[in-house]
Amino acid sequence: MITAAQISGMYGIIPTPALPGADRLDATDTVDVAETVRLVDQLIRDGVSGIIALGTTGECPTLSEDDFDRVVDAVVQGAAGRVPTFIGATGAGGHATARRLRKVASAGADGALLGLPMWQPLTTEMAIDYYAQVSEAFPELAIMIYANARAFRYTFPVEFWEGVASQAPTVTSAKVSRAPELERMLEVTDGRINFIPSDMVAHDFAARSPQTTTACWATAAGMGPEPSIALMEAIAGGEERDLKQAVADIAWANEPCAHLFADQEVFASYNIQIEKARIAAAGYCRPGPARSPYHHLPSEYDAAAIACGERWRELRARPGAASADR
Repeated sequence: MITAAQISGMYGIIPTPALPGADRLDATDTVDVAETVRLVDQLIRDGVSGIIALGTTGECPTLSEDDFDRVVDAVVQGAAGRVPTFIGATGAGGHATARRLRKVASAGADGALLGLPMWQPLTTEMAIDYYAQVSEAFPELAIMIYANARAFRYTFPVEFWEGVASQAPTVTSAKVSRAPELERMLEVTDGRINFIPSDMVAHDFAARSPQTTTACWATAAGMGPEPSIALMEAIAGGEERDLKQAVADIAWANEPCAHLFADQEVFASYNIQIEKARIAAAGYCRPGPARSPYHHLPSEYDAAAIACGERWRELRARPGAASADR
């Protein structure tokens, strides 16, 4: 099982490529399997250190169980054991989640990205016990906690991390966006959990804890992974000039969407749509339509996402950066 210390570099978060008509509520067999396999393979050949699938951008909650299984198989096939694969398995309840975890484990993925059941908000006691039960039931599967407070209506406080570190030994990492109590989280988990930030805040994490910031995640990888890889290489290399440039490049490319990312209410409702729109505009892969009911996007948000994708494509085309559009 992959440990906290073994997680490093840039982990690309992929969309789940969709076939035409996937935005209909009654659509079935919506996964573009060939594009999913191709995208995972291309990301690995372009230098990502790991793959994360079936998070929010991957539309985990909107997939049917048949489509879920297709994605899991496609991701494992595309990766072919070359890099670690963490595949989202969050369900509406514990039994639904266990069914998905069985599929992820049997397919041969290295781990699962796992949030909390969403019908009733969990207390800290419930949340710790949930991950403890997952560790007991799936001892071979590394768990990356999906610590999204807004999505799962839970704040993931320090006492949660302390409890998980002691009671859920298969939890070796966590996908986080903000961590105002990072130092305390690191203290109570004693190196057993790798707290992985996004490429937009990895430099802040590195400034606060340079020894533990070994990896980042990026939904921007679906637009082409090179800028986010360059960021992690700069952090690992300790070159301040390279780091400032990498941070500035990513901020410039994301600028058209910065106000959308900053508005938590807006982004909560349009996360999938914004990501798919900018990924489509960048041209690195074919994400296809967003699945129902998350296929509505106001025109001004769509325009901002397209501008972001076009900037990312321009960034990748600059001298010294890979510019092949697939």
